[in-house]
Amino acid sequence: MTPFQPRFGAGDVDVQRQERSFSGYFSIDTLTLRHRLHSGEWSDSMRREVFQRGDAVAVLPWDIATDELVLIEQLRVGAIRDNDSPWMLELIAGIVEEGESDINVAHREADEEAGCVLGRLESIATFYPSAGACSEQIRLFVGELVSAKPGTIQGLDSEHEDILVHQFPRQTVLAMLDQGQINNGHTLIALYWLARHGERLRAAWLDDQND
Repeated sequence: MTPFQPRFGAGDVDVQRQERSFSGYFSIDTLTLRHRLHSGEWSDSMRREVFQRGDAVAVLPWDIATDELVLIEQLRVGAIRDNDSPWMLELIAGIVEEGESDINVAHREADEEAGCVLGRLESIATFYPSAGACSEQIRLFVGELVSAKPGTIQGLDSEHEDILVHQFPRQTVLAMLDQGQINNGHTLIALYWLARHGERLRAAWLDDQND
C-alpha cells in the first residue's frame, strides 16, 4: 500500500509573525499566518494561539516474564472539573530536555516517576495529542521491565510530584481499558497498540532471552 502523503507541506504555510504572549510553567505564542487552501489559493491572514510545552516521551514498562504492566497514578490539573476524580492511571512520561535523546528520557523518567529499571525499548507511535492548539509531539515506547517498586510513592519533590506506582497483570489492564477506566490519550494509544501487537512482541523478546 502506498503511504499517505499530504498534498501540502511546510512550504505551504506562511508565518508572518510570531510573538510570545505568555511565559510561565508553559508558554503561549501568538502567530499571524496564512496557508494554502485545498482550492490552491491562499487563505486570508489569521491569528492563532499555540500552547508551547515541548516534546515528551512516554513509556509503558512491561515485565514479560510475569506478563505485568506498570502504570502510575497522579493528580492532573487539567482534569479538575465537575465531580470526576483528577487522579489518573497513566504511562510514565516526561518532557525532552535540550540535547537529550528519547531513550535517555524514557530511562530517566522510569527511574524518577516509578523507581523502574528498563531494558529494551520498542517504539509504539509518534503523535500530536492536540495539534489544533498545542505544539507538543509525544513519542511512545513500551519498555522491558527489569525491576520495579510497585506500591511505593515516587517522583521528585522539586517538581511537586506525588506518584503512586501500580503493577497489574496485562489482561487486567486491558479489561480496564475495555471498561473505560483509562481516560488519557497517550495511555489509551499505548494500550490499544499492546492489545494488537503484544503477543508478537512478547514472543520475540522471550525468544531473544532464550538464545
